[in-house]
Amino acid sequence: MASSVLLSHPLSSQFHQPKPKFKFLPPIPPKVSPFRLKSIAQHKPLNSRLENNGRRRFQNLVLTRVMKTKTESDGGDEVSATVGEDSAEFVLSEQKISSWLYFTAILGVVLYILNVAWIDNSTGFGKVFIDAVSTISDSPEVTMLLLILIFAVVHSGLASLRDTGEKLIGERAFRVLFAGVSLPLAVSTVVYFINHRYDGVQLWQLQGTPGLHEFLWFSNFVSFFFLYPSTFNLLEVAAVDKPKMHLWETGIMRITRHPQMVGQVIWCMAHTIWIGNSVTLAASVGLIGHHLFGVWNGDRRLAVRYGEAFEDVKNRTSVIPFAAIIDGRQKLPPEGYWKEFLRLPYLSITGLTLGAYFAHPLMQAASFRLHW
Repeated sequence: MASSVLLSHPLSSQFHQPKPKFKFLPPIPPKVSPFRLKSIAQHKPLNSRLENNGRRRFQNLVLTRVMKTKTESDGGDEVSATVGEDSAEFVLSEQKISSWLYFTAILGVVLYILNVAWIDNSTGFGKVFIDAVSTISDSPEVTMLLLILIFAVVHSGLASLRDTGEKLIGERAFRVLFAGVSLPLAVSTVVYFINHRYDGVQLWQLQGTPGLHEFLWFSNFVSFFFLYPSTFNLLEVAAVDKPKMHLWETGIMRITRHPQMVGQVIWCMAHTIWIGNSVTLAASVGLIGHHLFGVWNGDRRLAVRYGEAFEDVKNRTSVIPFAAIIDGRQKLPPEGYWKEFLRLPYLSITGLTLGAYFAHPLMQAASFRLHW
């Protein structure tokens, strides 16, 4: 089950005059390479109050990147403005050793608490939770779907309450609450799937098909490159840095605006085809359904937070992979789109995915010892 570097800019009080929306800029001076990526920051008020109805319109700072593209129609240069942030950007010189020391300490504390309060059967509530859900039905398919449903309601529900929650208790406190509730439920769902993946009714058996294992292994490997870019912001995930709701537009977002959903679909299809039983099918239906809801809910939340800026990104991207590129709405950088993936976060994903594959026996043994 596929899971869930930052760009920020302080707001300045002197930039309050509305700026005209633009699509095209004058040509860049000759000294600048015609394909150079430049960044300009638009300063907009973060929150504007509508006193009549009490609503808030969130207009976050938008990082505007101007990218030069060549047009064949008039033989001239066309400059198109994008409003999203640069995905998976990691600048080593901007990292602070103290922040990563804090992250390491927080990770250790979280894992310790998770083990004592949830995973360890002698002290935690994980087994109690699994047993309670399992009493609803003797069917492992039903239990699998219920576990996914509980996680989906809590995870998506808290995500929908993010704006209100952050206003009440602050960004960091809400992130701790969000992770503290979601993480144990995710662990329970993963462990139950590992332990019961071969239960239920065998629907088909294709494991002896020549070349199928290699094809599905590659598909599963690729699925992890469709992680949502915010997942790479580990310092925000751990609340070391103040968590933000980002509007991404480069990298994997050019292929699909909802990479997490696409990656989950690929992962589910690969595992369902390989295992071929009713429990895996039930897990795939639940997970894909949850992520399809996330497509609608994610767009809704970004539209509320970013308004017209999100609509611009939406018009240049697509939910279906490569659709915006094929129909011409998404213009790939002329200097090489692949460079947006040649970054530390994606190199790390490569290593972690390979490591997770070879660690499968250890993961299965650890899950089995829990008897969930």
